[in-house]
Amino acid sequence: MNTETIELKKPAPKPKWLRVKLPTGKKYTALRGLVDKYDLHTICTSGSCPNMGECWTEGTATFMILGNTCTRSCGFCGVKTGRPETVDWDEPEKVARSIKLMEIKHAVITSVDRDDLKDMGSILWAETVKAIRRMNPETTLETLIPDFQGVTRNIDRIIAVHPEVVSHNMETVKRLTREVRIQAKYERSLEVLRYLKEQGIERTKSGIMLGLGETESEVIQTLEDLRNVGLDIVTIGQYLQPSKRHLPVKEFINPEQFKKYEEIGLEMGFRHVESGALVRSSYKAQKHLT
Repeated sequence: MNTETIELKKPAPKPKWLRVKLPTGKKYTALRGLVDKYDLHTICTSGSCPNMGECWTEGTATFMILGNTCTRSCGFCGVKTGRPETVDWDEPEKVARSIKLMEIKHAVITSVDRDDLKDMGSILWAETVKAIRRMNPETTLETLIPDFQGVTRNIDRIIAVHPEVVSHNMETVKRLTREVRIQAKYERSLEVLRYLKEQGIERTKSGIMLGLGETESEVIQTLEDLRNVGLDIVTIGQYLQPSKRHLPVKEFINPEQFKKYEEIGLEMGFRHVESGALVRSSYKAQKHLT
């Protein structure tokens, strides 16, 4: 019987600019010890963020509220989808206590989508900000919010508690939105960002991922769309596939291209443009207060 050797095609290796050093240093080690000791929940650790060591050393960390199960099933996101658990109304105090224990100077708060709730989680969002303010009056805040289905009374609850930065991510270009963010809408996200600015939020922010099959002209158009709704800050990073079930990486964007997008964005008038392979939504978040 003849036998043949079948060669399995291996995935292309990640380019060198995507390799990161393990976080080190006394500050990081001390904070990691606190997180483990008190079972503190940061998306920095649960999401294995490549910038965790750098951010923690600078006194920045990201916390996710409203549980760890999302009602949406975005093709890029590693957070599990399903029926979320009951809202934990003690969570605002728990997050505030975590920030105090970690001595965080600038906290980023984000959440899963809670389309199962009448208020879509906006009341607990506001209570979390209030609790952080009470317990950590010197800590500045960025709220990375969902679209709340575009319902302004829910967005108004965020505006009322005055975070220093309010962020909502576009994630991708218009053509790919239906595939990448299945239950989201490109124009709705733009309108959320427009509304925030019109209601007096001083610093609005958004982020997009590259490597999903978008073209350069589509990225530039997205930047123009964001600038046209008054956006102040934009982050641009490389998409990485969380698992085999998620959308594949179509392309690894080189550092020169990221630099080009940064220059284009600054020319458009954004206050800050963070553009690079390892950039994530909260990367250098404390710098965006200026």
